[in-house]
Amino acid sequence: MPSYTPPLRDMQFLLHEVLHVTEALHAMPPHAEMDADTLTAVLEEGGKFASEVIFPLNQVGDEQGCQLDTRTHEVKTPDGFKAAYAQYVQGGWPSLSCDPAYGGQGLPIVVNQCLYEMLNSANQAWTMYPGLTHGAYEALHAHGTEAQKQCYLPKLTSGEWTGTMCLTEPHCGTDLGLLRTKAEPQADGTYRITGNKIFISAGEHDMVSNIVHLVLARLPDAPAGSKGISLFAVPKFLVLDDGSLGERNGIYCGGLEHKMGIHGNATCQMVLDGALGTLVGQPHKGLAAMFVMMNVARIGVGMQSLGLTEVAYQNALAYAKERIQSRSLTGVKSPNQPADSILVHPDVRKMLLTAKAYAEGGRALSLHCALLVDQELSHPDPAVRAEAAEQVALLTPIVKAFITDNAWIATSACMQVLGGHGFIREWGMEQYVRDARINMIYEGTNTIQSLDLLGRKVLGNQGASLKKFGAQITALVMAEQGNEDMAEFIQPLAKLGQQMTQFTGEIGYKALQNADEVGAAAVDYLRVAGHLVFGYFWARMAQVALQRIAAGDRDPFYQAKLQTARFYFAKLFPETASLMQTARAGSAVLMDTDAVFA
Repeated sequence: MPSYTPPLRDMQFLLHEVLHVTEALHAMPPHAEMDADTLTAVLEEGGKFASEVIFPLNQVGDEQGCQLDTRTHEVKTPDGFKAAYAQYVQGGWPSLSCDPAYGGQGLPIVVNQCLYEMLNSANQAWTMYPGLTHGAYEALHAHGTEAQKQCYLPKLTSGEWTGTMCLTEPHCGTDLGLLRTKAEPQADGTYRITGNKIFISAGEHDMVSNIVHLVLARLPDAPAGSKGISLFAVPKFLVLDDGSLGERNGIYCGGLEHKMGIHGNATCQMVLDGALGTLVGQPHKGLAAMFVMMNVARIGVGMQSLGLTEVAYQNALAYAKERIQSRSLTGVKSPNQPADSILVHPDVRKMLLTAKAYAEGGRALSLHCALLVDQELSHPDPAVRAEAAEQVALLTPIVKAFITDNAWIATSACMQVLGGHGFIREWGMEQYVRDARINMIYEGTNTIQSLDLLGRKVLGNQGASLKKFGAQITALVMAEQGNEDMAEFIQPLAKLGQQMTQFTGEIGYKALQNADEVGAAAVDYLRVAGHLVFGYFWARMAQVALQRIAAGDRDPFYQAKLQTARFYFAKLFPETASLMQTARAGSAVLMDTDAVFA
């Protein structure tokens, strides 16, 4: 049976020794009183909930899945899910980083990110229910009317109600300009919404009394394309003036998707049959409002894959320590056993180190981004807020795509460590592989993220945002120049930083001649950018580890961190060379292939 231990030590290392979050938070008035002890206490309790309450439900949820009553359109979640959610609400976890004006605790986003990593390690399918709710909360908090905020936010904050986002339709996915759902204005200012949505995670379930759907639809006078989309709040049950629930609204689950993974989450086909809704934000400006939720979701998907990478690594390592098979190539290591543990074999260590390096690099990037979001929302200096927002925009597609790609690599490697047992359900590893695969697809496929990074976030402003991140790399390189102990980390990082400028310029120039050059290079480009970012954080982690060791700290944690950093730069980081070569190959070898597809 699998197990899970929250990685609190690594979180504390990143929060307090690398990112210095409490010092950064003290510059923000809402978080000026935050201290390390409070932060640690919250994470310890969150880790207990994740490991003791929802982790035992992970395999149950995978085996049982969700059940739809086609007569009532109600969905039953797997055994234990509803009770665990009630315990989650009772513990105040949904309100952790929400606005105190609506009953929230007002804690930093960076704390919430740590919690969500642990929840995703423990049970991604279950975590999607509160995770999507938080995204709906953010969208309404940013763009809702005062009446909508008063109606919905206290209930979403407490977790008494949950939320979804309803974008995708049977005929359109990423190209939302093609959507057909209609919204007819009513005399009282509400709208009657009719259409069909698919792939709606947590669209219907039995864990709460009401679900608030954020629905994209077109008004009768809407212009064609994405500029004609509006956003509406559509509750499962209508809300009366006194806040109580009224009659059932005209939105219901018409079917459940039968999926490869995340079986414990209800992925619904939603039917809107004249459902009553209210406009969120301005008419025809729905995508701007929905993007608040979508960007929260994209970072959240990165956290899903980070969680899966961590739990897969933990279980593969535990197996490798116990499983005996053959002898070490350099001689017997366990003479009292008929064979050595598979941990003595170089390739087994390579697979484990790959998962560990991607987990810890992803955690560093994710928490850095969470701190940037806190600065964007709460820093008193407008310049700092703007700078943080720009960096979050640059890094979000990397968080979503690079971390989820890495999780697919890492969970597959961890399954390989278990050999035949990895393919057997009772060991739990094959579920992590199946669950990880969806994360590369939804909330914008990883190709879409790559196009967003290269086309919008880099070439769209002539590389200005990327140069600002590059300046952080340069500062680190200059600070450690001449330090021989840091050379193995700094030199490859500095080299890639210099190459990135020329690499980006080349693709940008070719794109001016042929836009397909962006599409041909984007996926490789994002992966190079991902390694550049991971390389920066791994160098910073190695820097701290070396400083602690030099100061006489004998905690083996720092030696482990240093050894993992060496592995990352020696075995994973060099992938960038081949990626740049394939990106430079251009679009012709892809597009001049009509004979292939005839």
